[in-house]
Amino acid sequence: MQNGPAPRSMQRQFASPAEAQAVAAHLNDVMDGLLKVLDHETSLVRAGKLAEASHLEQTKSQLAKLYLTDTAVLKANVPFLKSYQPNLLAALREQHERFHALLQVNLTVLATVHAVSEGIMRGVCTELTRKKAPQTYGASGQHSVPDTRYTQPVAMSRSL
Repeated sequence: MQNGPAPRSMQRQFASPAEAQAVAAHLNDVMDGLLKVLDHETSLVRAGKLAEASHLEQTKSQLAKLYLTDTAVLKANVPFLKSYQPNLLAALREQHERFHALLQVNLTVLATVHAVSEGIMRGVCTELTRKKAPQTYGASGQHSVPDTRYTQPVAMSRSL
């Protein structure tokens, strides 16, 4: 959470409908740019090119900051937009909904990759523990669960 007053850019009030239109146009450009980056990232991740996708992080972060700044300015001016630019406000809400739908696709792909990679790492760790632990039998004649003291940390290199 932030302490103190909000930054000036977030407190800015529109002086004219043209100013509101300019901020909305900038937000649309930012959302378009962000969607292009997210789409590219999604296609790279789906193709398994994670290292290449990680290079998009800085651009994505910069666009996300611009997005947050513009949306904060517009939110601070909703009464103005309702009074002087109701059509613009409606168009912004529609575009925002489309943006969130497309963003959800990217987040789903990233969550899937995360879950799959976590499952692979858990499987590797389990297999290493199983191979390292002595093979013993319990009272029922079944293999016993490996003792946790035989687990080993797993290190992963990002270089290929």
